[in-house]
Amino acid sequence: MTATPSMQELASGVWAYVQPDGGWMINNMGVILGSSGATSVDATSTERRTRDYLRAIGRVSEAPVKRVVLTHSHPDHCNGTSLIPDAEIIAHRNVVDDLQRPHALAPHIFQSFEQGAIEPRIPTLVFEDTVTIDPGGRRIEVRHPGGPAHTRGDAYVWLPDERVLFTGDLVFHGGTPFALSGSPAGWLRAIEQMAVLDPEVVVPGHGPVGGPELFGPVADYLHFLIDAATEARDRDLTPLEAARALDLARFGDLMEQERIVGNLHRAVAELDGVEPDFARAWQDMYEYNGMRPLACHA
Repeated sequence: MTATPSMQELASGVWAYVQPDGGWMINNMGVILGSSGATSVDATSTERRTRDYLRAIGRVSEAPVKRVVLTHSHPDHCNGTSLIPDAEIIAHRNVVDDLQRPHALAPHIFQSFEQGAIEPRIPTLVFEDTVTIDPGGRRIEVRHPGGPAHTRGDAYVWLPDERVLFTGDLVFHGGTPFALSGSPAGWLRAIEQMAVLDPEVVVPGHGPVGGPELFGPVADYLHFLIDAATEARDRDLTPLEAARALDLARFGDLMEQERIVGNLHRAVAELDGVEPDFARAWQDMYEYNGMRPLACHA
């Protein structure tokens, strides 16, 4: 049983909604108030979790949710938008493509969970590089890192006056970073971009809120991944073979260790200048996990 989610005030009118334990399909959101209503950073994965989130917003403000900024296209961050039908949905243009052509997973990959009556909405306002919104005098900057990182359509949300950064899944805190849909090299560049902002508060996509110290462990893991992929390619190992031979060392305490296999699929493909086989990558994660469904408590 996972712990109870909490609404954590970060600055006046700014909250993080943190869902422990931050595993598969258990993400964080943000709430930013302005005189023209509330802005939500992401939604969440299931009907139950989304309704809990909306009730939590109602306990801190009576302002309606007027807009939702999607940090990327993965279902844990997008599914609940159908329960906010009147809100504007803001996202990078690649999120539209990803939501219209999702990768279907074989049903045995994850432990089953009840998603409920929700589905992601297609963004209504799309941007290429950056968009700044100013709901009632509060500046909110939404930035794409300039290329694929965690996914092709990442966005991070920066509040320059409050020095609060919502990273989406460009930062995992306590969980293994997951690069199958993106680019390890591009992700490192995104980390550098965000670090330059010198935020006081960093809200990761999964895991507890922290500060800029959260960037270093993600960058360290990505360097480790790229080195492991280079060695696997040089030794002509498959990603699954390479993962099984790999000593995770200082990353051995991270949750979702099976992600190393999907990450190697992406990192090796990136070295070869091709796209990975997504179905094979997910099946290999399942096999690395002892032929057991991946743990999901959504």
